[in-house]
Amino acid sequence: MIFKARIEVSLKPGYSDPEGEVTCRSLRDLGYTSVADVSVGKVYRVSFEASSREEAERSVEEFCRRLLANPVKDNYRFEVEPQG
Repeated sequence: MIFKARIEVSLKPGYSDPEGEVTCRSLRDLGYTSVADVSVGKVYRVSFEASSREEAERSVEEFCRRLLANPVKDNYRFEVEPQG
């Protein structure tokens, strides 16, 4: 069965987010003075085969732990759905 995962990776609180800081400053420079903060993260969309939803979720957890997120500085969350 084919599954599709949507994985969001973001920095844990307390870690520097230079890209978010630059984006926030740039928005303010463009006149959007109400912007208080910007955080930048990544979204991955992965299609893959698994025999069950449980196996699919275990696989995505492993994708995150081994490659997509750094457990020291990143949080991640994901959704897994059967595809079509």
